[in-house]
Amino acid sequence: MAASQWSFKSAADMSAALAAKKVSAVELAQDTIARIEKHDGKINAVCVRDFERGLETAKAADAALARGEKKPLLGIPMTVKESFNVAGLATTWGYPQHKNFKAAEDALPITRVKNAGGVILAKTNVPISLGDWQSYNEVYGVTNNPYDLGRTPGGSSGGSSAALAAGYGALSLGSDIGGSLRVPAFHCGVYAHKPTYDLCALRGHVGPPNPPLPFTRDLSVIGPMARSAADLGTLLDVMAGPDPIDAGVAYRLSLPASRHPEFKGFRVLVLDTHPLLPTSAAIKEAIARLAGNLETRGVSIARETPLLPDLAASSRLYMRLLMSFLAGAFPPETYAAAQAAAAKLAPSDTSLAAERLRGITLSHRDWVMADGGRTRLRAQWRDVFKKFDAVICPIMPTPAFPHDHLPDQEQRRITIDGKLHPYVDQLVWPGIATLPGLPATAVPLGLDKDGLPLGAQIVGPWLEDHTPIRLASLIEREFGGFTPPPMFKD
Repeated sequence: MAASQWSFKSAADMSAALAAKKVSAVELAQDTIARIEKHDGKINAVCVRDFERGLETAKAADAALARGEKKPLLGIPMTVKESFNVAGLATTWGYPQHKNFKAAEDALPITRVKNAGGVILAKTNVPISLGDWQSYNEVYGVTNNPYDLGRTPGGSSGGSSAALAAGYGALSLGSDIGGSLRVPAFHCGVYAHKPTYDLCALRGHVGPPNPPLPFTRDLSVIGPMARSAADLGTLLDVMAGPDPIDAGVAYRLSLPASRHPEFKGFRVLVLDTHPLLPTSAAIKEAIARLAGNLETRGVSIARETPLLPDLAASSRLYMRLLMSFLAGAFPPETYAAAQAAAAKLAPSDTSLAAERLRGITLSHRDWVMADGGRTRLRAQWRDVFKKFDAVICPIMPTPAFPHDHLPDQEQRRITIDGKLHPYVDQLVWPGIATLPGLPATAVPLGLDKDGLPLGAQIVGPWLEDHTPIRLASLIEREFGGFTPPPMFKD
């Protein structure tokens, strides 16, 4: 069976076709289901199926369309990351001990998606505790990259990125604390947007068996994924806004429009080098090609500025704050071992591995001081965005890498242009936007010589999420975007 004409369409295209009665919501849902049943034995992106309820939702969407109703996601087939609670479905976060846990109610972002008319058909695979750039666990197995089954699709939203690349619906939901939206989007050649910190309420995106209470997780956000940049803005607007329980009032946040509607006027800072980790030639070449293309369209390009924060210092700070937060969920024996190891560190050891170890055992006093450093960093970025509208830089130093399931991530290595480097040090590029809480859009930039997706992230100003999304849309329009994986085009 060949792919239907709808399999790789954007949500915007599907919405237009639904409005014009060229296709029904049920037909779109059936197409998505057919592709999952045909291809997912090889990819293993989908871990929880909800086809029966999804088809009922699609039928209801067709009835609503017939009545003339208009909603931003009405009738659009989609998936969601396994980590979001969906009433009646499993939410395990990859933990074998919670494989039978089922959510009693929808997460707030799921409720917002359903209220907007979205047709949720499945949940997608994750690494255990959402803690890897690979998506595998004992409950659901390993998710493979649709462009090369021997490689990672990224993580922790790797199931969602693989699903989008394979044509399983037009949209998905993911989350990001260490690149978990942007990295899988990059590795699977699709789009994702890490929103401004605390823009989208998290209630119900919580590990089992914890109750779905209003909360914020330091550094962590949830956000949209799609095969088209413009769709990110649509889904983001559906998800955005505070939790009415936490805020006390059910108000919505209206985000400002992009600083510029077209290329003309955009001022972009381009970075491709980090002081603590090399960038592969393939990624540098892709970013250089993008910068050259942008210049031909009248975009002002700069490659350096004295306003740029110290990337080495901010990466070290990010390691400490990230691990300080994540360590809250460590079992006692793991935490005790980290305490013993941290006590042996030499003060002169400023390696990223050492900073991560220090972060695990950070005292509250030291955390407060580190948080003050983050506040100063945000001020520096505000100055950057007075002169520039966006910063384009790598998401990761290399395209998708082969599966590597060595249990201790600190012992893993990543190959960058033939040389080995610490696996976890790849955090430096995602951390550029994560630590100051800035919005960042992952944009695909074609394929490398091995057929693997290339890409970059567009970092934007605080709360101006539509600026990087718009620039990504313009890049897609003028220079191309998603390219279907050859193995799964049919």
